[in-house]
Amino acid sequence: MLSNLRIFAVNPRKISSLHINNMYCSRITSSLKRIKTHVPLGRNYSSLPDVDDGDTVTDFMAQERERGITIQSAAVTFDWKGYRVNLIDTPGHVDFTLEVERCLRVLDGAVAVFDASAGVEAQTLTVWRQADKHQIPRICFLNKMDKTGASFNYAVESIREKLKAKPLLLQLPIGEAKNFKGVVDVVRKEKLLWNSNSDDGKDFERKPLLEMSDPELLKETTEARNALIEQVADLDDEFADLVLGEFSENFDLVPAEKLQTAIHRVTLARMAVPVLCGSALKNKGVQPLLDAVTMYLPSPEERNYEFLQWYKDDLCALAFKVLHDKQRGPLVFMRIYSGMIKPQSAIHNINGNCTERISRLLLPFADQHVEIPSLTAGNIALTVGLKHTATGDTIVSSKSSALAAARRAGREGEKKHEQNSEAERLLLAGVEIPEPVFFCTIEPPSVAKQPDLDHALKCLQREDPSLKVKLDPDSGQTVLCGMGELHIEIIHDRIKREYGLETYLGPLQVAYRETILNPVRATDTLDRTLGDKRHLVTVELEVKPMETSSVTPVIEYAESVSEDILKGSREAIENGIHSACLQGPLLGSPVQDVAITLHSLIIHPGTSSTMISACVSRCIQKALKKADNQVLEPLMNLEVTVTRDYLSPVLADLAQRRGNIQEIQTRQDNRVVIGFVPLAEIMGYSTVLRTLTSGSATFALELSNYQAMNPQDQSTLLSRRSGLT
Repeated sequence: MLSNLRIFAVNPRKISSLHINNMYCSRITSSLKRIKTHVPLGRNYSSLPDVDDGDTVTDFMAQERERGITIQSAAVTFDWKGYRVNLIDTPGHVDFTLEVERCLRVLDGAVAVFDASAGVEAQTLTVWRQADKHQIPRICFLNKMDKTGASFNYAVESIREKLKAKPLLLQLPIGEAKNFKGVVDVVRKEKLLWNSNSDDGKDFERKPLLEMSDPELLKETTEARNALIEQVADLDDEFADLVLGEFSENFDLVPAEKLQTAIHRVTLARMAVPVLCGSALKNKGVQPLLDAVTMYLPSPEERNYEFLQWYKDDLCALAFKVLHDKQRGPLVFMRIYSGMIKPQSAIHNINGNCTERISRLLLPFADQHVEIPSLTAGNIALTVGLKHTATGDTIVSSKSSALAAARRAGREGEKKHEQNSEAERLLLAGVEIPEPVFFCTIEPPSVAKQPDLDHALKCLQREDPSLKVKLDPDSGQTVLCGMGELHIEIIHDRIKREYGLETYLGPLQVAYRETILNPVRATDTLDRTLGDKRHLVTVELEVKPMETSSVTPVIEYAESVSEDILKGSREAIENGIHSACLQGPLLGSPVQDVAITLHSLIIHPGTSSTMISACVSRCIQKALKKADNQVLEPLMNLEVTVTRDYLSPVLADLAQRRGNIQEIQTRQDNRVVIGFVPLAEIMGYSTVLRTLTSGSATFALELSNYQAMNPQDQSTLLSRRSGLT
């Protein structure tokens, strides 16, 4: 079950961001600004590019067109009724969740697009939660109203029940499934009918609803409009005063403009979500959707970004994506929050504490770009020439500009180091990078090709921070760590196609974790003489399990440890603790959910910090080996959509995979199985499910948490890893 995410950025005098998440048919959108200078963005097609035909403009990668899914986000800039629109198309597959996260990070508003026959699906919930985290106002668009099984009421009810949102019905469909002809504008009491012979949806007419020609539709629309006015009045005091004062006798007299302004305020406050409908395949309902974007979603001026008050009119931008181009080198996507960007200008990267020069400035159009002389706040820019900037970096005009912003925020001028760290914090929060759950080894075709592979992996890591690459200290092999089977498969394919390397992948492994079940104390002494200097450290500490989950160890210091000793050695102690917890005693996996208390630390004068770290690390490893250890395995949320005929074999297969079924819901004619299943048991599941259901079922996976393995499964895993089975 795939989800495809798009982002629009449009330009009014006020500016905003809109974003579309297409989730098996749910989409999301962002960014508006009134055009001041005209840049020709025209592009000619012999026929309209289409998702169903596999020639979508933003799906330009070979892998995307072959698989019919979006793998990496791509940007398009176009004009709509005097507004400039930046659209970013991002994937929705759980393996590429970082692409969604980093694009949501730069949005001002969003359009969530749902399949009208399915309503809210598993990936929709994930993207909705991400949008909640970034406090993004949304519009809902019920797509595929012409699809068999489409139900407007069902989709609206699923939004209300599953997303806990308050839908404001701004449109009603005229017919459903094969009978879908157009929509009713509830706010203006007009009907929009599309010409059935028009494939591109440009040919439609807008007519007022009349008692003579549409008595039933007019009655339904009047009731819907009155209900909408009551809903908005409950949420907006200013509109309530207006309605109760001037129009309490007759809601029909409430001006459409007043109602639209109130809906705009309610949407910005995230108290409700406007709902529209249509069919994107034939462009039915897309025009009113873009109108609604410019009318109801916020401009950048209406979003309250606290950090902007410190930057004033200076440049402040967030780098949210990096691409590698063979001719032009790294291309960095930026959201400009304040100030202006020009080519041939120097910029300062706060996170990297370096100054770079932008050689060219481009307006993005998928894999083609338009060169421009400048770009102002509220826009999404594509820059050429930045060699060190990475995802999540904050860009300002100069180092002095960053320090001035820090001073404006009331920082202390004398403490330069602290000031820099404050300036980093004051900017745009970076992107949260999820932990990988799969890993495998990767080898070049020959030793001579190892530098080429290292270069390819370095470039791909910069593009995709959710891809981790590390070196196995025992075997010396390169290890790829990713978000799922598809993620690693795509990386492998890109290395072959884009870098011309025929690499070999080892078998996929699950990223397990370890913890302990009982508290343990340990003491260790390290005594080394290097040259004429003696290094002597004695450490006593306790490792104990935690009730709450924590990926990194919680470090505590007993009262018996003097502050004077800690002052000079705290960093060395914590480095030793963190390095020791990277490898547990059972599988060599990271240790989590532990608290470490330092009870005693004796340091001989002149002992180096490296020796202190080594002693602490060795002491913790000694304690971990003494404790009762537990393997934690990744547990996945699973949602399978299957017809009633194939429900039994799907449930039987999940039982064999140690699946835990939570509930079975009904969605139109299908059954939706919701439950948990260990990641280790779900490898290759897509092929098995296709076979079991003759290709009719779909599924969505998402990491839930790490859970303890039962003793029998843990024993089997350890035996298999040690080569005994």
